[in-house]
Amino acid sequence: MREHAQSWIARWDAQQQFYVPHREALFSTIITAVQEITGKPDPVVVDLGCGPGSLSVRLRDRIPGAKVVGIDTNPLLLALAQAAHPETPGLRFVSADLSEPGWSDVLDGPVDAAVSTTALHWLPEPRLHAAYAELHAKLAPGAILLDGDHLTAEDTAPTLARVHRALGRSTTTPDDTWEQWWDAIAKDPTFGHHVVPRAGHDPHTETQALSTHVKALTSAGFTEIDTIWQHGDSRVLAAIR
Repeated sequence: MREHAQSWIARWDAQQQFYVPHREALFSTIITAVQEITGKPDPVVVDLGCGPGSLSVRLRDRIPGAKVVGIDTNPLLLALAQAAHPETPGLRFVSADLSEPGWSDVLDGPVDAAVSTTALHWLPEPRLHAAYAELHAKLAPGAILLDGDHLTAEDTAPTLARVHRALGRSTTTPDDTWEQWWDAIAKDPTFGHHVVPRAGHDPHTETQALSTHVKALTSAGFTEIDTIWQHGDSRVLAAIR
């Protein structure tokens, strides 16, 4: 079961690498920032929209004493994460919906760092504001939020945003696209039953504007909000509690 789950996660990582060509550099930036800001051998970290645990596991590998809580609402991705890492000390995966009030109840005590990759832009703006506000209340003073995502400058610098898109284009062809990966795992006898129908998504409800995230973070009470890494329109946006 564990090896089978890991093989699906490897395919997941490969197709994600197509959409985020410098994904490992993005991960490494986030983990380095967690180390620098927390200054602890055993920080408490929450991974928001963790998927199958790609960032959570890398963070735990780099900081062996870390206590990492991966949060997601997708039953298939959580099942993969839990099956692939059933007994890793300091690593757990739980179901919670970031778009619903009270999602942070799964967290015990103050959190030293919050991380996320290609997840928070799915929240419509009102829910993004609410999620950042709820997270702010759970973070310890001086804690850091690190969001690695496609965040654009279309509304503030449209010409440069076009350059960002050009720089971020992948020149490779993936073995699986996003849709193909989901179609394939739905047929898997071990994990296929965890796949739930994906509701239609209106791209106009996404919050991919950098300015929207900065506004929501500021409103929630975060300070020192800045991009600390960028390639194309893929960036790591950091904010201090």
